[in-house]
Amino acid sequence: MSTNKRVLITGAAGFLGSHLCDRFIKEGYDVVGMDNLITGDLKNIEHLFKLKEFEFYHHDISKFVHVPGQIDYILHFASPASPIDYLKIPIQTLKVGSLGTHNLLGFARVKNARILVASTSEVYGDPTVHPQTENYWGNVNPIGPRGVYDEAKRFQEAITMAYHTYHNVETRIVRIFNTYGPRMRLNDGRVLPAFIGQALRGEDLTVFGDGSQTRSFCYVDDLIEGIYRLLLSNYAYPVNIGNPQEITIREFGEEIIKLTGTNQKLITHPLPQDDPKQRRPDITKAQEILGWEPKINREEGLKITYDYFKSLPIEELNKTEHRFT
Repeated sequence: MSTNKRVLITGAAGFLGSHLCDRFIKEGYDVVGMDNLITGDLKNIEHLFKLKEFEFYHHDISKFVHVPGQIDYILHFASPASPIDYLKIPIQTLKVGSLGTHNLLGFARVKNARILVASTSEVYGDPTVHPQTENYWGNVNPIGPRGVYDEAKRFQEAITMAYHTYHNVETRIVRIFNTYGPRMRLNDGRVLPAFIGQALRGEDLTVFGDGSQTRSFCYVDDLIEGIYRLLLSNYAYPVNIGNPQEITIREFGEEIIKLTGTNQKLITHPLPQDDPKQRRPDITKAQEILGWEPKINREEGLKITYDYFKSLPIEELNKTEHRFT
């Protein structure tokens, strides 16, 4: 019988979930991965199946949650996280953020486990405050095309705090800003894989609007470190985790062209509805409470990510989807 602490990670086969599985295995935990594979991919965690410290449940947490034995920590990362996904499966997106979160919070209460839920910078919507601090309430269109994701996450935060307040469940909330790195899906519709995919296919890079909208990109290893520290902290309120180094989408496209050594042009398309004009985290809380800040600069992180995408099979490269930013 293992004496290791045991952690349940939902969305385990996804981009961030799979990296969390790796981190907790490395830290000496027994890891229970759970995913319904609606957007996740078993390739991301297949290297863990041979380990006695890892087990996997193919399951939809929107229905119910049960894992036998002790669970010490829960990390809730199950959710479509790209517009290309949550616009295709809006009901499932709402369910996993509401019913799924409710089920996990009840499970955490039964198991006396600490639970960290993955929220998002999308709770700020198209922000009127810049950079975004955790006490900003947001500017969200609840019935717009992005509303299914935004409101699922906002409800998730509300019910998490309710369980913390009324049931004394130990809860943590991370608000994740744009993150990138290996295991992103090349065709998931987000700007970074879309730009790299277009460059690798020899296509011009598509910029929506005039390209003046901004994003702040955090390398995945930095994000995972921040999440790990937050889980083990004593802070129950939302914390921004992201890289405050802001860049316009047009400048970012030019960086990708330089990185890939291609000679593509930037072409413009109309801006999608409710696309945020600016996005940059204020990470003062993370610095003060967690002693955390990102370490990996964008040039280094992009090189690693580009090398990963270059290694993918040609059929992956040729899958294309409409893109959002």
